[in-house]
Amino acid sequence: MEILVVEDEEAIADFLERGLEAEGYGVTTASDGREGERLALDGAFDLVILDRMLPRRDGIEVLAAIRRTKPDLPVIVLTAKGEVADRVEGLDRGATDYMTKPFAFEELAARVRAHLRQPTASATVLEAGGMRLDLLARRIERDSLSVRLPEREAELLAHLMRRSGRVCTREEILASVWGYDHDPGTNIVQVYIGYLRRRLALPGSPAPIETIRSVGYRLARRG
Repeated sequence: MEILVVEDEEAIADFLERGLEAEGYGVTTASDGREGERLALDGAFDLVILDRMLPRRDGIEVLAAIRRTKPDLPVIVLTAKGEVADRVEGLDRGATDYMTKPFAFEELAARVRAHLRQPTASATVLEAGGMRLDLLARRIERDSLSVRLPEREAELLAHLMRRSGRVCTREEILASVWGYDHDPGTNIVQVYIGYLRRRLALPGSPAPIETIRSVGYRLARRG
């Protein structure tokens, strides 16, 4: 899942970026309203976290532009303006949710999960790296290959496919696919990557999963 954070306070933007990436999300940041609006309208984001008071363009104006073009895109508004009238205005203008500063990251993360939990038809099939993954059937297709994956392998491959072309760290994969109960020093990610590579390999064409030494793994954009 890809999240856009539009926040002009550098410390808060960095805090959100690090926290959300630890939760397994891909994060893009913008520090002013005009850039945030451009990214929101042109990019393929699953959710936007939007500060209300921004330079160059007010957050409410950015929200209105998003709603005109992408009415179903979840937008969580963050603001220091916590009066009832301010919250009502934000919600009336199309905010999916509204949180006042200061806030607990755990609560924000829970709200992000809640808003991303809504299923869509397009979210049940992923295509990347020359492969097609049906999430409901857990069936992967690659050229002549068609095989049903065990649940954990399907979740791991889905994580890589959603971030095709980007490096996924071992810690990120552990947090997203296995949760925080696993020892960060475990080699379970390496083991399951090995399982996937064996299942997805074709004669003369290995699985398009690259190892980035000392960092993690990346799914090649083309298989």
